[in-house]
Amino acid sequence: ISFLCAFCLGMLAALKKDLEVYYGPYVEFMRNVPPISLIALLILWFGIGETSKIIIIVLASFFPMFMNIRKGLLSCDKKLLEVGKTCGLSKKASFFKIRLFWALPDILVGMRIGLGYSWRAIIGAEMIAAGKGLGYLILDAQQMSRSDKVIVGIFVIGLTGLLCDKVFLWIIKKCVRGGVENS
Repeated sequence: ISFLCAFCLGMLAALKKDLEVYYGPYVEFMRNVPPISLIALLILWFGIGETSKIIIIVLASFFPMFMNIRKGLLSCDKKLLEVGKTCGLSKKASFFKIRLFWALPDILVGMRIGLGYSWRAIIGAEMIAAGKGLGYLILDAQQMSRSDKVIVGIFVIGLTGLLCDKVFLWIIKKCVRGGVENS
């Protein structure tokens, strides 16, 4: 959900730069509001359940993806765009064959950062408003003075996050020629 929204809005932001005057302050405002701070409001509106957690995850992962997609699409080499125009590419073809290809590394980096942010957000949301999950397990163990369960919960979170990141890097290497550096 988050990637789809970030991609569509990032594409719109890159192609219609003059609209930033209208949406820019709202994006910056929401980017600086920690998603976990909205949990009380979300519980009032949607209750303790999956909807609140999904909204927290979407908000946490949207902004790094949006910013990277926008940056990647805007930073396309102007000379490549000129070559495409000279070769007779339409604006649509130029976007998909040049600009999107150029932005792919930034898009993938944004997705990787967004994945990490979403993982942190779900654990935080589970600690505050859930009846199950790793965050709930850690908070429950803390209240029962069970440091062994807290440590196991932290270890599972770190290991799961590490495995998700490694799987994502593997997918990137399979999908993108040359892979990603610093893996």
